[in-house]
Amino acid sequence: MPANESFNPALDLAFDHVRHTGRHLFLTGKAGTGKTTFLRSLKERLPKQMVVVAPTGVAAINAGGVTLHSFFQLPFGPLAGRDSEQPRFRFSRDKIAMIRGMDLLVIDEISMVRADLLDAVDGVLRRFRDRRKPFGGVQLLMIGDLQQLSPVVKDSEWELLKDLYDTPYFFGSRALRETDYACIELTRVYRQQDGRFLDLLNLVRDNCLTPAALDELNRRHLPDFSPADAEGYITLCTHNRQAERLNEAKLRALDAPAVRFDADITGAFPELSYPVDPHIELKVGAQVLFVKNDPSPAKRFFNGKIGRVTALHGATVRVRCPDDPADIAVEPMEWNNVKYAIDPATHRIAETVEGTFRQIPLKLAWAITIHKSQGLTFERAIIEADASFAHGQVYVALSRCKTLDGLVLRTPLRPRSIIADPAVADYVRHMAGRHPDNDRLETDRLTYQRELLADLFSFHRLRYHLNALLELADLHQTSLLPGLVELFGRLHDTARDDLLAVGEKFLAQIDRLLAGHPDAETHPALRERLQKAAGYFEDRLLHGLLEPLADADLDLDNQALRRQLLNAREKAATEARIKLAGIRACADGFHVQALLAARSAAALDVPPAARGSKARRKGKTPADAIDTTSAPARPELFEALRAWRAEQAAAQGVPAYHLFSQKTLYALAAAAPKTQAKLSGIHGIGPKKLARYGDALLDLVRQYA
Repeated sequence: MPANESFNPALDLAFDHVRHTGRHLFLTGKAGTGKTTFLRSLKERLPKQMVVVAPTGVAAINAGGVTLHSFFQLPFGPLAGRDSEQPRFRFSRDKIAMIRGMDLLVIDEISMVRADLLDAVDGVLRRFRDRRKPFGGVQLLMIGDLQQLSPVVKDSEWELLKDLYDTPYFFGSRALRETDYACIELTRVYRQQDGRFLDLLNLVRDNCLTPAALDELNRRHLPDFSPADAEGYITLCTHNRQAERLNEAKLRALDAPAVRFDADITGAFPELSYPVDPHIELKVGAQVLFVKNDPSPAKRFFNGKIGRVTALHGATVRVRCPDDPADIAVEPMEWNNVKYAIDPATHRIAETVEGTFRQIPLKLAWAITIHKSQGLTFERAIIEADASFAHGQVYVALSRCKTLDGLVLRTPLRPRSIIADPAVADYVRHMAGRHPDNDRLETDRLTYQRELLADLFSFHRLRYHLNALLELADLHQTSLLPGLVELFGRLHDTARDDLLAVGEKFLAQIDRLLAGHPDAETHPALRERLQKAAGYFEDRLLHGLLEPLADADLDLDNQALRRQLLNAREKAATEARIKLAGIRACADGFHVQALLAARSAAALDVPPAARGSKARRKGKTPADAIDTTSAPARPELFEALRAWRAEQAAAQGVPAYHLFSQKTLYALAAAAPKTQAKLSGIHGIGPKKLARYGDALLDLVRQYA
């Protein structure tokens, strides 16, 4: 994009909208309006925690993100919306943390995303975030052009979906329809500067091509056109096999030895994501297309630039492009297959390289399919679009060209070749009503502040998680240490009475303050109220919930139940940690970016996997960890028995419950047997265990009883 991109009001509005509001946004625009450049800029400038996904592997590589299916662990094929009974894959703790910690989800090439896939994403986000909000409360930025690539839906798949959706396009998503999302259309075209050509392209795009306009385009039909090789024309056709046949024939016709370039692939790099062929044959004289931008300051080439091979030396290909004064020395370049991971040092979502694909950034370019030309710009092109079979194909082909003079039609365009989808046309007509202006931006900014405060001081999710923990413990109380059910009951009551009820009253105070001064970031009285409230809520969260939760002893013999309890406790503790971090961030006043950063960092600060009471297994039980009013008889003896059992199990490399069950330890502590005979009467101590462990057990009893 040219250097004056900062003067594009639509781009500036889109950036401000994403940064300062929480409203979902569909960013669209004609070919060449800078959508891809905007995404790259967003990744560099936006302070929000963001994840970039795309519907295909190649689109994900180009966007610098990952595929929708891989990040959200979704199966392929039709997904019947968020209420479907699709298989639910197990998510790692880090993946759950990333889902909870992200502020923004960017979906590139949204035009290719089916409605049911978007609803499946909604289901995952609700599952791990806020079930009451579409997409779990994550802000959505959808980028793409509905007039270009459309979703792939087989007839058999649509049979399964047609009763649920009016259209397979993303805007048919039930979750998206629950939102008041905004649409911004980029209208400044950077690719073409020819005003008349732009007018013709718009008529094709909008399916409003008049007979006169069609005649004007068809003047570029030159049936006997045969360009010289040096002119650098590329043929755009509808089917892969057409392009392959032409490229192969042209390459064979060159009287020069072929040189093969093999890609160097390391790590994980799926074949469907390969940006170019892993095996490329070139000859001197071959017409080639650059498939990557030159990262050097010289910017010698760009994605879509066409040239001709002049020499092949080892791993270097020399290419001369029309109008260039000298050859370009081209060497292998890398594409990265990234995945998202948590940076343990910064507690931020970071891109990590999972695999690399290293290859000459060239492909044969006498011909290319219209589909694969997406995003490219050509000085000169021959269009074969008479066999177009999909919505928007002709528009994509024509809009790859910079000028009308650089375009040649192999066959004349016919109205039947220009395929338009009525659902898209109807949506585009109504999309203008969702376009925000600066006044709407300001309203959304203030609304976003209020929503963040409401979420910060709303403790419904925390109470929900503590209630789930309490119900699980109550259901299995005979298997738990005494006092756990009562402890979880007290924590639930703390969340209900000291946090939820007080938080609702505090939000009412905030609303009264904001009624007269709606900007929370500049409100002096609100700053004072937040400072006073922070101490109260911090004390209840830290000392009233998090510390007792951490001290709760969940080291059980029943491993399945122990995992359930640990998982339920972790959900409650995570919610409390996020709340605590957010409240601490507001102790000196409300600032959106400070709150978002603190909240995300807390979500992404994944503690080591909980494994019950590690300290107790090592015999380091804190003296105040046992509730002596409801603990087993002789609690010190009981804890000594547990510590001894843990040491024995560790030495033998077996689970502790393989030696003695928890119930046996309860019975030992209660009976405190002094002789071998009485010891043998304890359930779980048979002759073999009596012979092997009897003396040690009696020594413990004599020491602690």
